[in-house]
Amino acid sequence: MKHDPKSFAAPQVRNAYGGGNLVADRVRRFQPMVRKLAWHVHGSGRSGIELDDLMQAGLVALTECAQKHDNPSEDGFAAYAKLRVRGAMVDLIRRATPLARPAADRRRQLRAHEATLATRLGRPGSEAELAAELHMTPRELVQLRAACEPVRIEPIDDAYSDSNLAFADDRPDSFAMLADQQMRAELASAIGALPERLQLIVQLYFAEELNLHEIAETLQVSVPRVHQLKAQAL
Repeated sequence: MKHDPKSFAAPQVRNAYGGGNLVADRVRRFQPMVRKLAWHVHGSGRSGIELDDLMQAGLVALTECAQKHDNPSEDGFAAYAKLRVRGAMVDLIRRATPLARPAADRRRQLRAHEATLATRLGRPGSEAELAAELHMTPRELVQLRAACEPVRIEPIDDAYSDSNLAFADDRPDSFAMLADQQMRAELASAIGALPERLQLIVQLYFAEELNLHEIAETLQVSVPRVHQLKAQAL
């Protein structure tokens, strides 16, 4: 989601105590802190959230902090605001990636084991050595690495497209299927009305896919006779 840079301007908010100018001034002065935290969180590479969205969440949290901290004194405000702003950004990431915390915990544990193994061996350990260190099979290690990745939920509108072949349905539509069923029924009725010998010719030629010579051998007649019977049946 992209935002107009003007959207990051200090909000003109007036609290219940009439300290609108104080709130706006604090939001303006602490905007660099919001940007710094947003860049730091976004730079972790795990957020999956755009930088602008992180900054917007941080500015909302900063404004709320400025409204609640209506004392002109700056005592404790910077630390309080930093905690709330970062928390708002982390909450935004967690909402977008429900398994972010468990996945991050598993990832940290895995990296700790990798570091321990590398220290002991004097080099990065192989996948097999790391699996042995964790008392698991290489296949289980692959599954563990997969479990370390957070699950991200994306809007269906971002993934679905009528022109995307992945969503194409190669089945015929309902009208085509109905027409096909009707044609099959009419064909079966027409074949059923033929004499038994002609039905056999049609069966051998179309269903069994025998050629005229093979049908002639089966019925013990000449090829021209089979051709004649086939033309009669059709």
